[in-house]
Amino acid sequence: QNSEQTCGKEGNGREPAGSLLFVTFRSWPFLFVTYRFVSSRSYGMNLPENLKYTAEHEWVRTESDGTVTIGITDHAQSALGDLVFVEVPEAGRQLSAGEACCVVESVKAASDVFAPIAGEVVAANQAVVDAPEQVNQDPYGAWLFKVKPADPAELGKLLDAAAYRKGVEEAAAEG
Repeated sequence: QNSEQTCGKEGNGREPAGSLLFVTFRSWPFLFVTYRFVSSRSYGMNLPENLKYTAEHEWVRTESDGTVTIGITDHAQSALGDLVFVEVPEAGRQLSAGEACCVVESVKAASDVFAPIAGEVVAANQAVVDAPEQVNQDPYGAWLFKVKPADPAELGKLLDAAAYRKGVEEAAAEG
């Protein structure tokens, strides 16, 4: 007789990478337990369709005034773990596309955040500097900085949700 049970999510509502999802019990004469793990990369990746993405795991939202809001993806914050430090660029700074301009640091690692497009920083989110855990709690609400694009056409070079998901899954399969 086989029985599969789904274990619940952790208290924070996110599945950790490699979390135990199913346990199968088999009875006599073949008594053993099997465990099946499912990576968060393939299970319920949180990717809002209205955003653009970069291969470096930044998300980009175009605002009604033409500025763009930038943060890190749910995948990125999950891979980093609990954030303990965020450094954002100062307003007025000119950025080149692909330039490292921000730092997020967790208990596991530090990572640069890259400017997805060229432009001028018009705002930095001091709230995430003061409370970095906000990025873990709401990665698409806890933005890092806003940019006035030098060339709005650069936004067309960014990935949509499907292309970003495919890139993450391919990288996971290779790694």
